[in-house]
Amino acid sequence: MSLKLDGKKLSLEIEEKLKKDIESNINLTKRPPGLAVIRIGEDPASGVYVKNKERACSRVGIKSFIYHLKDTVEQKEVEQLINKLNTADDIDGMLLQLPIPMKFDEQRLISKINPDKDVDGLNEQNIGKLVKNEPAMRSCTPAGIVNLLRSQNIKIEGKKIVVIGRSLLVGKPLSLMLLNLNGTVTMTHSKTINLNKICQEADILIAAAGKPNLIDSSFVKEGAVIVDVGIHRLTSSDKSKTRLCGDVLLEDVITKVFAYTPVPGGVGPMTVTMLLVNTIFSWQKKFVLSSTLENLLP
Repeated sequence: MSLKLDGKKLSLEIEEKLKKDIESNINLTKRPPGLAVIRIGEDPASGVYVKNKERACSRVGIKSFIYHLKDTVEQKEVEQLINKLNTADDIDGMLLQLPIPMKFDEQRLISKINPDKDVDGLNEQNIGKLVKNEPAMRSCTPAGIVNLLRSQNIKIEGKKIVVIGRSLLVGKPLSLMLLNLNGTVTMTHSKTINLNKICQEADILIAAAGKPNLIDSSFVKEGAVIVDVGIHRLTSSDKSKTRLCGDVLLEDVITKVFAYTPVPGGVGPMTVTMLLVNTIFSWQKKFVLSSTLENLLP
């Protein structure tokens, strides 16, 4: 029987630890960690994600500050808000909820975020430190995946790992993290020739392609570990029902793999939890507190 890599279960275990970390230091710091979330526009999925982050903050004792801006706001006004939050004493972490409307220069806004508060790990300084394998904020989804694998003692060192997808959010930082942990990493993408054949060689196959049910059993070798980063809502032919699925056709591969992540309940919860880890890590650093979180930031 295949091993389920239960992100929901692991995230709750980590949250308990984070809650205790805050409680044990709150008398010294005189305030809880603070996380600011900037949302621009009315993207419905963004609204759900921001609400999930707000709830997660509440569970562990982080104070959340939600800035929901209309899409009529100007680039300069968003930059001014970021500058204000960069110097705010009660803000330890900050993120720009993506996607944002096309009229904005997304990377310029991310570059404005203080690297020490960049809890999404997307500022070029933090990406640069990842390249150099130096301690820093780490991208949340990739860090969550590494912790999921570690939680079940799935070996990374020396393993053939194929990553499908080259985004700045997942594919690129994840490939670097796995390389830093001595995995032998192949990064693939939409232009890759013979993708099917390359994937068949993977001990660990990570699907972050953004295409529902792309990966079936023909992509997967016997006994591989498969991590599904995708999440999609599909509508039935008569449009009466919807269901969630990932990039992996799980029912087709599950009998073939050693371990897998479910959708939902796999990678998603770990992404939110790593956001909390980064925020508390920044808070601990600001107050020069001893930290046990470094092992969660690969």
